[in-house]
Amino acid sequence: MRAVIQRVSSAKVTANKTHEASIGRGLLVLLGITQSDTMEDLDWLVNKIIHMRIFNDEVAVMNKSVLDIAGELLVVSQFTLYAQTKKGNRPYYARAAGHEIAVTLYSHFLQKATQLIGKPVQSGIFGADMRIDLTNDGPVTIIIDSKNKDL
Repeated sequence: MRAVIQRVSSAKVTANKTHEASIGRGLLVLLGITQSDTMEDLDWLVNKIIHMRIFNDEVAVMNKSVLDIAGELLVVSQFTLYAQTKKGNRPYYARAAGHEIAVTLYSHFLQKATQLIGKPVQSGIFGADMRIDLTNDGPVTIIIDSKNKDL
């Protein structure tokens, strides 16, 4: 699993021109799922995101997690995080998980994140055409990959 995490003061996703989900201060998580991802990857990644200390404390040091600040989460599926661009100019997406695997893991990710954060997690609609509006706070943007924990 791969995630692009953005610390935001607000974020909103609109899907299929009808569904809308929004958050205030918290994290926007763009989540990519590959064919080889497991529940172990999911557990590691969601725990890492929820406990990552990227919010400022009282002396402006990034020392607090989204849990510590009672922040919110907006999670949006994004298969393009597994784009391969080695050859040519057209990205190749064969490493992205197929619908059945990806939908299942995406749903479990939302459930686990909701359980850990103690409040509903907002989300886009899997596979939908979506628009995201956000105000990146910092800016702070972090990339995490469950298969490459050194990133």
